[in-house]
Amino acid sequence: MSSRETILGSIRSHLAASVPHDQLETVHDPDLSIGVPPVEVSPISTVEQFKQSLEAVDGHCVIARDEAEITQAITRIVSDLGVRRIALSDAPVLARLINAGDVEISPPDIFEFDAGISTAQAAIAETGTLVLDCARERHRLVSLVPPVHIAILEASSIFQTLAEALAFVHQNGNISPAVTFITGPSRTADIELTLTIGVHGPQELYVIVNDAARG
Repeated sequence: MSSRETILGSIRSHLAASVPHDQLETVHDPDLSIGVPPVEVSPISTVEQFKQSLEAVDGHCVIARDEAEITQAITRIVSDLGVRRIALSDAPVLARLINAGDVEISPPDIFEFDAGISTAQAAIAETGTLVLDCARERHRLVSLVPPVHIAILEASSIFQTLAEALAFVHQNGNISPAVTFITGPSRTADIELTLTIGVHGPQELYVIVNDAARG
């Protein structure tokens, strides 16, 4: 008998021997579950999930209830970071929100800004990702060049998945020439896997969520 036939014969015999054991039913011991209450996981809102996901990638999230609280949050962030020069995207809402004290709004060169403020058209809760649609707002340089990016986001624009967020952004059927996805501060790793923050984008990301439902 060849080695191949010997191996196949051994496999067949062991498989045949295992059949009676495979048919045995597992006996449930009720004593094992006595005193062990079921674990209940409380569902969290989409806003809270986004906040947790964003903070997990070193971003900062502030939940506001109205424009007054958004303005207060911007002022506090700017003051804490010592920001003096702020770049604004062309979103009309930002002109009335910005109230950061003694700061310059329009330095001559985008690379001289300390922070950039824009809105975000959507967000993905499961990854803490912002979705910026350039067809809605000129914010690519504002969100990518300054060392600090502050984004204003409506709670109703936070979705669970990427597919839902993109469907919302392109609900009018038009495809934007550029969509920017931002997940936390900029990260870059070299061939030795040494992680560096802020090489190709902002070192700090702050997202202010306007959750009017909490008001």
